Amino acid sequence: MPTTQPNRRPHKARGGSGSFAVLDPATGEPFDEAPDQSPEELDAIVERAHEAWREWRADPDARAAALLAAADAVEDAAPDLAPLLTREQGKPLPESYAEVARTAARLRYFATLRPETQPIADGRPVHSEVRWRPLGPVAAIVPWNFPLQLASAKFAPALAAGNTVVLKPSPFTPLATRMLGSVLAQALPEDVLTIVTGREPLGDRLASHPGIRHVTFTGSIPTGRAVARGAASALARVTLELGGNDAAILLDDVDVEQIADRLFWAAFRNCGQICMAVKRVYAPARRYAEVVEALAQRAKSTVVRPGLEAGSQLGPINNALQLARVERYTARALADGARAVAGGRRIDRPGYFFAPTILADVPAGSPVVTEEQFGPVLPVLAYQSIDEAVEAANDTGFGLGGSVWGTDLDRAEAVAERLECGTAWINHHGELSLAQPFAGIKDSGVGVAGGPWGFYGNLRPFVVHRPREA
Repeated sequence: MPTTQPNRRPHKARGGSGSFAVLDPATGEPFDEAPDQSPEELDAIVERAHEAWREWRADPDARAAALLAAADAVEDAAPDLAPLLTREQGKPLPESYAEVARTAARLRYFATLRPETQPIADGRPVHSEVRWRPLGPVAAIVPWNFPLQLASAKFAPALAAGNTVVLKPSPFTPLATRMLGSVLAQALPEDVLTIVTGREPLGDRLASHPGIRHVTFTGSIPTGRAVARGAASALARVTLELGGNDAAILLDDVDVEQIADRLFWAAFRNCGQICMAVKRVYAPARRYAEVVEALAQRAKSTVVRPGLEAGSQLGPINNALQLARVERYTARALADGARAVAGGRRIDRPGYFFAPTILADVPAGSPVVTEEQFGPVLPVLAYQSIDEAVEAANDTGFGLGGSVWGTDLDRAEAVAERLECGTAWINHHGELSLAQPFAGIKDSGVGVAGGPWGFYGNLRPFVVHRPREA
């Protein structure tokens, strides 16, 4: 297993902790342990984060320099971080390297942002302006699908705004995040960013901790509701990204062969374990067989093997609970009358591998259509009219993203305007810029991440009035 370099300050829990096993999803077997930290340890960590905040918030130039140095350290540590991330998460090694690179890029991006003082022109005989102040210690709770990338999406803007951060990764993927904490400790002052690991109720305690001023969480809707309730008890701000059930609508003028690769990987990258992955495809009835066949060909030719093996295109599902969910949804769809034109089953080998699956003739009410399956399974549904397709795409409690695919871009954009979601793409899906806002509607979330919007979400306005000069 990769380790930190000897000159790196190890990121260790203070005080006594138990531990819990971390499994390799490619084998289903334990390969390491992580600290199972106690409520008392968490209390001490939050208190130290509050003390560190006093100095960290005072010097924007020093913060920017520290974040840039942190980005350099992350890039230098990629040969250690990426293999460990693949080992505990399962994704192919090149994708882990890409995740590390994205982590460094996000640190660099937010290091450049500064809050702008805004004058208030209201006609009164006083000079008024809005300034911005950091909130205090921030709790960041991160899922297992993109442990480093989603962690940086939370801690980079929070730190740049002058807050300190207590970060809790998923118990399924704590190790690369702990290593990242050791790497970042080369550049950041002590206690500005602290990684805590453990099983529940540690996350609940962090979300409801009275010393936390902002809770940012990515995960399931039920857990998000619990996080919001906990944060409300401390009157802390919340930012919640709660997953999606993104629809892709193919128009009748679509060039299927031209877009099939992009569409397939928009659904199957990271084994479909992406909140904004394509999770439903709506194809015009007269092009339906063509679309199903194109996607099935790609599913059948995809190389599924452990992420550390050369040539792997899809690794395993991350954990046994998620594998069981994918199996259950697929079996229910087949029982409802769907056809598996590719895959449809678990792969007979150690670990949590599931064959890339294309489902045709799926009833619209099947859970694989109405819920977020979060795995390598894609239902394809036929529609007769574009109004029918849009209505079906919007008939969900989710509202994260959606896409429209076709040759006439103006027509595709007109259809995209009708989608009830936070982000709509045309002829691609799931691509995000560091400078853009990312937010869902309906049950897909509360608040905004990304770009200046995410940065200001970690600040509060402070208004100053003074008389104008005589």
